Amino acid sequence: MKDFNDIRKAAKTGKTKKIAVAAAQDYDVLKAINEAVKERICVPILVGDKEKITKIAEEVNLDLTNIQLVEANDLQEAARRAVSLVSSGEADILMKGLVDTSIILKAVLDKEIGLRTKNILSHAAVFTLDKYHKFLVVTDAAMNIAPNSLEKKNILENSLHLCRSLGIETPKVAVVCAKEKVSDKMQATVDAQTLVQMYKDGEITGCIVEGPFGLDNAISKEAAITKGVKGEVAGDADILLMPNIEAGNVLYKSLTYFSNSESAGIILGARAPIVLTSRADSDSSKLNSIALSIICA
Repeated sequence: MKDFNDIRKAAKTGKTKKIAVAAAQDYDVLKAINEAVKERICVPILVGDKEKITKIAEEVNLDLTNIQLVEANDLQEAARRAVSLVSSGEADILMKGLVDTSIILKAVLDKEIGLRTKNILSHAAVFTLDKYHKFLVVTDAAMNIAPNSLEKKNILENSLHLCRSLGIETPKVAVVCAKEKVSDKMQATVDAQTLVQMYKDGEITGCIVEGPFGLDNAISKEAAITKGVKGEVAGDADILLMPNIEAGNVLYKSLTYFSNSESAGIILGARAPIVLTSRADSDSSKLNSIALSIICA
């Protein structure tokens, strides 16, 4: 796959996936769902306040004739019912509607009805950029605040399935830091060294892991050559493994607002993909996120 048109096409193939939307009474979310339905990307199950959902559906021209609505009296109930639909197999994907992330994640992690696995939950964003030659995955920009080396390993492993869904069989992983040399004064560089050693020892497989990298020499061959940074990943990264949430979040928003880009973002590590879109996300980004979750499912 080369772009989000390819992702949306791929999402239409095979058995149609069902997406359970928690607290679906949200204008922007239903607008994205409407586009997904029009493109025959998914079948939604809308959980929440039926009266409000119906009213907003009329505003966005979403035909509810063949769409299942599940009544929920409050946001907590909406989150639990939507999660239960996924955990029971009645739906394939979970999507956040007009509900706080903390509420939906509490339901996701519920031992009785949740989607908990042994994996850490992590966010991954996929970008296409006019100045980069292929998909670029940025992780983690939204979930894990200050992951240690083992947590970074788990975050990395979550993103490998995502890459394979995009047709990237052996992703090139750049462990991004503020400098290219290991320094005891910069924990991120020490973590990078640890992750590279895990890769060399066979503890991380199915990818190529190198670092520490500065952002420039991870994505620019010219910058890598200038700084004398060598390796298979230098200037050709598929995955940027960020040092902490601040760096990941700033990069995510910089690519969104300062570049000509398209993007999608999902939560990985649960039993099913989770779509958590922001109100600030564009309509196309929300649709891309739905399509991305479907090919990952």
